[in-house]
Amino acid sequence: MTSTRRLEEITPDNFDAAIGLRVRPDQEHLVAPVVKSLAEAYVHPGTVWPRLIVDGDQPVGFLMAFFDIDWIGDGTGTDIRSGLWRLNIAAGEQGRGHGRFAVESVAAEIRRRGGTLLTTTWHPGEGGPEGFYLGLGFRPTGETSGTQTVGALDLL
Repeated sequence: MTSTRRLEEITPDNFDAAIGLRVRPDQEHLVAPVVKSLAEAYVHPGTVWPRLIVDGDQPVGFLMAFFDIDWIGDGTGTDIRSGLWRLNIAAGEQGRGHGRFAVESVAAEIRRRGGTLLTTTWHPGEGGPEGFYLGLGFRPTGETSGTQTVGALDLL
């Protein structure tokens, strides 16, 4: 079976499909629901990139990337980063390559914008996505963001 995966901008036509995506119940504490991500995108215009992940005509996931943000947030601009803020793959669609496609798509967009590093965070521990990110080549940076591990993927 050939996959026809693509990213779609969130529009009035696919909004309900996007906010209807649900991860597995045991993962709900690991990632914010799509509706929260879209609200955050609304209050951070121009720096975030929310996209619906579609395979054929089926919505299978959601991602939200960020570009050129001041990671430290002190206004000095000494640590500007781009990366993956959220990744939600629908419960019945996990393990089919959609997450890898999402990360590769964000990496391609960062490269297109001239970036060379993709940053993300994940909840460590049992049932979390650490193995997924490490398997894609992310390395823990030694930093944390709240209770989450910060990881980076070199795009050179």
